[in-house]
Amino acid sequence: MTSTAIKFSFTQLATELERVRTNTPLVHVLTNEVVQCFTANTLLAVGASPAMVVAQEEVADFAALADAVLINIGTLYPERLAAMQAAIASANAAGTPWVLDPVAVGALRYRTEAAKAMLASRPAAIRGNGSEIIALAGGLGGGKGVDSTASSASAVDAALALARSTGAIVAVTGAIDYITDGETVYSVELGHPLMTKVVGTGCALSAVVAAFLADAPDRLQAVAAACALMALAGERAVECSDGPGTFVAPFLDALHIIHPNQLRQVAA
Repeated sequence: MTSTAIKFSFTQLATELERVRTNTPLVHVLTNEVVQCFTANTLLAVGASPAMVVAQEEVADFAALADAVLINIGTLYPERLAAMQAAIASANAAGTPWVLDPVAVGALRYRTEAAKAMLASRPAAIRGNGSEIIALAGGLGGGKGVDSTASSASAVDAALALARSTGAIVAVTGAIDYITDGETVYSVELGHPLMTKVVGTGCALSAVVAAFLADAPDRLQAVAAACALMALAGERAVECSDGPGTFVAPFLDALHIIHPNQLRQVAA
């Protein structure tokens, strides 16, 4: 890793969370079909408003109305790809930030080519695991399906390069999350391994990244805050769950309960 990471603070998180809950951003979510319900509930718990508009006939109109757009290529097929491309074009025309979640890029050719082509449309942020970020940056990511075979730390250089080449904020997530604009790197040293045993936590994080990007005065801080909030909620949920089956309810509760003033008190 060629850049020294700055630990993201609870004070910064409090500022960003307060902004999101005040604004209640409308997030247009084009995500994989496995995680739609969990993603919607996560956004509601955070304080955002989710909408899953996916028809090709509607996506362009809705992307222009939304405050942010998520493009998650987890269950990609030609019709969905065409809808995503229409949503991206509309978001760009409206000045709406959009987020790319490059699920399993590097493992399969079709989605890898599709995601790399999307980079030309200038996503505001990219959120992926180590293997996905390395592959998207042009390296040999080689993930195991949707799972990473590369640590987040090993992908920081790729994240820096990807941020510089695309202008996006890049978040590479794992045991420690690293978030960069190509120069500054924030680290989020929170979370719990149990989060990897629940389908959809990473996909939902990308949606939360989109919510935090809406009208964000500092996009780097906004993306880091999204990562920190989800990781902190995961830590708290583990304290009152016995395993993956009992994790989801306390996780959503934690997202809802965490308050900016509480975060400031912890930081004091």
